[in-house]
This record gives sequence, structure tokens and C-alpha cells, in this order.
Amino acid sequence: MNVARDTSRSARAAARGVEWFVVRAATAAGALTVAGALFGLLRDRTIARSFGAGGETDAFLVAWTVPEVASTLLIEEAMALVLVPAFSLALVGGPDRVRELVAATFPRLVLALTVAAALLVALAEPLVWLLAPGLAEPDLAVDCTRLTAFTVHTFGIAGYSSALLRAHRAFLPPAAIYIAYNVGIIAVVLALGGVWGVRAAAAGVAVGGLLMVLVQLPYVLRLLPEAAWPPRPCRPPVALAGLAVVAPVALFALTRQGQVLVERFLAAGLPSGAISHLNFAQKVAQMPMVLSMMICTVTLPLVARALAVGDTDGARRRVERDLTLAAAVVLTGAAYVVALAPQLVEVLFQGGEFGPGATVATARVMRVYALGLLGHTLVGTLVRPFFSAARPVWFPLAAMAGGLLVTIAAGLVAVRGCGWGAPGIAAANAVGITLTALVLLRGLRTRMVPVDSRRVLGRLLWLTLAAVAACAAGWGVVSAADPSAFAACGLGALVVPAVFAATAWPSLRQPRPLAGDPPAMAPVTGAKPAAPAPAGGSPAIGRRDPGHGEGLPHGGGDGARHGGDVQASRRPATGQPEALPPAAEGRGVAKGSAVEATHEVRAGEETAS
Repeated sequence: MNVARDTSRSARAAARGVEWFVVRAATAAGALTVAGALFGLLRDRTIARSFGAGGETDAFLVAWTVPEVASTLLIEEAMALVLVPAFSLALVGGPDRVRELVAATFPRLVLALTVAAALLVALAEPLVWLLAPGLAEPDLAVDCTRLTAFTVHTFGIAGYSSALLRAHRAFLPPAAIYIAYNVGIIAVVLALGGVWGVRAAAAGVAVGGLLMVLVQLPYVLRLLPEAAWPPRPCRPPVALAGLAVVAPVALFALTRQGQVLVERFLAAGLPSGAISHLNFAQKVAQMPMVLSMMICTVTLPLVARALAVGDTDGARRRVERDLTLAAAVVLTGAAYVVALAPQLVEVLFQGGEFGPGATVATARVMRVYALGLLGHTLVGTLVRPFFSAARPVWFPLAAMAGGLLVTIAAGLVAVRGCGWGAPGIAAANAVGITLTALVLLRGLRTRMVPVDSRRVLGRLLWLTLAAVAACAAGWGVVSAADPSAFAACGLGALVVPAVFAATAWPSLRQPRPLAGDPPAMAPVTGAKPAAPAPAGGSPAIGRRDPGHGEGLPHGGGDGARHGGDVQASRRPATGQPEALPPAAEGRGVAKGSAVEATHEVRAGEETAS
């Protein structure tokens, strides 16, 4: 009896160690993600002040579609979800097995990336016409597209390196690549912007992509010492087997990325500067999402673990709590953005070629974008339980496709029917993504986790009303005091969160234990220890802007790239999802948890050092 009690205590202590490692790794990597997002804002400020918000910047932003899509496929989602499990499985066989897998996959990947980049360079002209017919300066957009096409090559190698490092529990170097990327763009724009014009920004994107590779290279070489080369290539069956799981994730990400294509397609026929106003407004509006998605990054492994052991009630409470907390963070930010949009744009962008007229137009669009921030955050939160199932799940893709169709229809009506211009495009985006969030919430309840949708919607309504009150308070105080733009931003940063917290507090209280709390359960004696499991990258679904945090499907984000223990909690050494028999559902984390925890905590200490 005493032996069983001691074993149970050891298992629970080990489980707490795993969770503490997840928190530490996610916090450290999250800090780098926030730093990358701040450098992204500095990059946007540099571009805005150097080139303004006119036809030249519009041409560059059309060319920027290439790295936005490339980052979605080659750094995150598809690349990570195929290669991280493959490398993690190879690690079970030792370092030689990893080197064999690299020898089998890396040369083929480089060849495919080279061909793809060459095709983009050759087909840049028809691609620009397809993306933005009616653009004021198509020739400039073609030149910029040919420069940004090189990111297909560098992003692919950077994504491959990130997958290899994450499989070895090294989360910090992959998180640092977006700082290097943005530094490269800023440096080239400042050095050559006066000579090359906006082409310098496109060249900076190419340089930034190269820096993404170089910042990870020392860590990759440390894992693959020269003495081991040339290794014997092997057939990579795990990567091929993972395509069935990755396909719905990649298609979901592309469908959500399709919102940027729709927006730029519709804005191409508007007066010069419309695409720029949409872009700069979205970059500021996405910042609250970077912070809100950090919560899901940390708790995603706990939700996956709860689902793996059959603890659906714990997963339900965890998901409901995550939805509430993420909504609270993003609605606070949305209230701040709506209340102080002109002052924010003035502080961040106004100056140089970015004049007061551009400030007014961008602030108007930003306020409309803020209406969809809650929908974007809910979509990013709700898809995670779907994609932690380690099996093909197509429902999120269907929901996102329906939302995209609504965005297209609403955008056509707003722009060509009502003549609302760029704010109408932003409104269509908000309508489409909000509908997608509602469909996903209902689908999650019926297909994955039985969340109480009425309770969730009740809390979200309460938080929305609190955001309205906070926005009104911030706007009223700033209007009455009439300070400078900088002072107004500081004053609003005090008033808006304070009013929101005081109003929203009743809906934020959650005394009950959540998923991931070590349960009091009987140990499983004689159970075989679990093999070191793969550490798959979490499906950071969002509109990718390589260099900003996870954000709108317009180019946002790099957050949630570090919750890599999702697949670790679900996939055994065979590379296939572990089928838990009914009798195993009550065993919880006792099965092999001490072995798994020791492996992860030791790896986490090495990563932190």
C-alpha cells in the first residue's frame, strides 16, 4: 500500500515537472516572440516613414504576399507538423538515425525550394496581375516580387532547421528568427531606401530570410557534427505518413491566409494607399492577439494531455477557461485600439512620407478591424483542440471556407455596392471571421470537447460589454483632457485596462481545478515506460506576417509556435496516435509519466541554459 502511494506521489510530482517545463519554455520563447512583434512594429514604422502609404508601398505589400504565404507553409503548420514528429521518432533510434533522416530529406527539400523560387521569379508578372489587378504600379510590384521570391528558399531551410531544433526541445533559436528577420529589413531600408526606394524593403525581406537561416545554423551544426558525414540516407516513412494529418491543417492555414488575398484584390481597385492603410491598421490591431494567444500556447499541451487520457471534463474546463482569458486580453486591447486609434497611428507611423491624411485613413480602418479581433482570437483558440487529435480533422477547414466565402461576398457588397472603401473591406473581414468562430464553437462541442457553449457565450457577452465600457471611459477621458498623442496613449493605457478589469472581474473568476492539475489516481504497476515522444510544433493557425506575432490571417504572427509538447503527449514511438483502451482512461498520467517528465525537464534545463 505504501509502495503504491509513493509511486502515485512520484507520478504526480513528475507530471508537475512536465507542466513547469512547458510553462518555462513557452514563457521564454514567448518573450522572444513578443520581441519579434515589437521589432515588426519598428519595421512597419520604418517603412511607413520612408515610403508613406501610397502606390509604391501598395506595390511592395502585394509582393509581400509571397513571404506571408511561405511562412505559413514552410516555417509553421505544414513543415512543422510533418518534420517535428519525424525527427522526434528518429531520436528514439539515436543521433545516427537523425542524420540519416536529414540526408534523405534535406537535399530533396533544397531542390524543390530552388525550383519553386525560380518559378516565382519567372512568373512574377502574371502573379502580380492575378493578386492585384488594377494596381497603380504593377511594374514595381513585379520587381519587388522577384526579390521576395528568394524567401521561398530561405524560409524553407529556416523551417526545416526549426523543426529539427524543436524536436530536440530547443525552442529559443526558432523563436529568435523573427527578430533577425525584422532587423534585416530595417537595416536594408535605412541603408538603401534613399537609393532603391521601396525595392530596398523587398531586398530587406530577402536579407531577413537569410538571417533566419544563419541565426539557427550554429545550433543545427551542434546537433549534426561534421565527423558523422556523409551518413547513409534512409527512407523517411514518418514524414510521408504525416501528410494525411497535415493536409487539413495546411489547407486551413491557406484558407485563412486567403483573407489577405481577398482584401488586396478588392483594395487594388481603390485609390492608391488603400492596401497600405489596411496593412498598417492590421499590424497595430493584431498586437493584442499576440498577447492573448500566449495563454493558449502555454495550456495547449495540457488540453492535449487531458484528451489523450480521456479526461474530457478536464479538457472542457481548460478550453472554456482559455476562451475566457484569451477573450479578456484581446477585448482589452480592442477597447484600447478603438478609443485611441488616431493617437496610436500618429505615435507609431506619422512622420516623413506618412502624413496626417494617412493617419486619419489608417485609424478609421483600424477601428473597424478591431471589431473582428475577438473572432480572430476565438478561431485561433478553438482550432487547437481540433488539431491536437493526431488524426485528420476537416471540420475547421470547412468552417473557415464558409467564413471566407462570407468575407468575399460582404467585401464585394461593401466596396462595389456601398462604396465603403477600405473600412468596408475591414468590416467584411470581421463579419466572416466572427461567423467562423461561432461555427467552430458549435463544432467543438459536438465533435471534440463538450464545452458549454451557452456559458461560454454568456461570458463573452459580459466581457464584450466590459470592453464597451472601457472603450467609452478611455475615449471620454482622453477627449476631456485633450493631451498630446503620446500622453493620450499613456493615459488610455491606465484607464482602459482598469475599467475593463473592474467591470469584467465576475466573469473571470474560476475556482474549480483545470485540466493538467495532477489527479489523485492509483498508479499503474507494471506499465511499460513510455518512449521519448515527439515534440510537435503547435499548429499556429493565423494570418502570417513573418515577423509579427500570431495574428490575423493577413500576415500575423509567430506566436504559439512554442507549445511543442502537444504531439509529445499524444504520439508513441511508432509515429501513430496511441489508441487508449477503455480501461486505460482512468489511469491518467501515471502511465510512464515519470519517464516522460524526467526526459522533458532535463531537456528544458538544457534549453534554458
